[in-house]
Amino acid sequence: MSASFTLAELAECCGAELQGDASCRIHGVETLNNASSGQISFFSNPRYRRYLENTGASAVILRPSDAKDCPVSALLTDNPYLAWARVTHCFAADQNAGKGVHERASIDADARIDPDALVAAGTVIGAGSHIAANAYVGPNCVIGRNVMLGEGSRLLASVVLMDGVRIGKNCLVHPGAVIGSDGFGLANDEGRWEKVAQLGSVVLGDNVEVGANTTIDRGAIHDTVIHDGVKLDNQIQVAHNVEIGENTAIAACTGIAGSTRIGAGCTLAGGVGVVGHIELADGVHVSGASVVSRSLREPGVYTGGVLAMPHKTWQKNMARIKQLDNMARRLKALEKSLAELQDKPDTIEE
Repeated sequence: MSASFTLAELAECCGAELQGDASCRIHGVETLNNASSGQISFFSNPRYRRYLENTGASAVILRPSDAKDCPVSALLTDNPYLAWARVTHCFAADQNAGKGVHERASIDADARIDPDALVAAGTVIGAGSHIAANAYVGPNCVIGRNVMLGEGSRLLASVVLMDGVRIGKNCLVHPGAVIGSDGFGLANDEGRWEKVAQLGSVVLGDNVEVGANTTIDRGAIHDTVIHDGVKLDNQIQVAHNVEIGENTAIAACTGIAGSTRIGAGCTLAGGVGVVGHIELADGVHVSGASVVSRSLREPGVYTGGVLAMPHKTWQKNMARIKQLDNMARRLKALEKSLAELQDKPDTIEE
């Protein structure tokens, strides 16, 4: 049976003020233009106002200033998207339903599984590892030795936690993520590469989310550290000894090279590349596809890269870029000549 809530219950859930029928029952969520009776939607972008005025939803989450344009019951809040996020969890399936260890899981005799944890089929858990209360380990996960999975944390499916990894409370790790694989450490011996043993591990704080197929490498000596509240999207590479500060969010396909420190409250958009051994201050926001090649020590928005343009225009611009050095030299010479002319005394007699 699908979940169903009254508007009064949803208002309490998301901390919004109710306008309209408190007893109206809501059984699902939907976008403004696709919603029908019994569903709730949200409105925060003025571009979609035409959908608000004609929505088929039974209720809409919106700002108090927009309430006059809402033809149905409403939940009023200054941050509609945040309230919407909280409401969606009411209708999410409980992936932690049940407890116990599936008969087709392989658990080392020296591992500790809390009685209130749930371990699914196909999972392998190594010696010395501890799965805390209300944790969920999905199908076909591989957990190495001496791993700690905190209370209420969830590994959805086919997640790999290598030896010594420590995961805090209420974390969420999506399918295919690999945490604690070796960092890329190599020494050159006359043209041949020799591996440097990676002796650290990975530590995740509380309330961290790791996206599908994201990889977080173990540290070379000290640990790679992901602090509380960090959100990592899909297919991100975090190299060894990186540190990411609290409540930073990083979008898909970003690559972060080794020993870089990213501050708290930062955002890195999709496809960002960050070189190693640099620092990003708290509150740094990097636009998509930018390359960060130096430390950013002041908060603010940083943008790099070239925006898309017609190919012929790009070819012309690239041809001019190749001439920049020569043009700069000529400009410098012209400036020098102009300065010399201005410095000459006036020799014209009246």
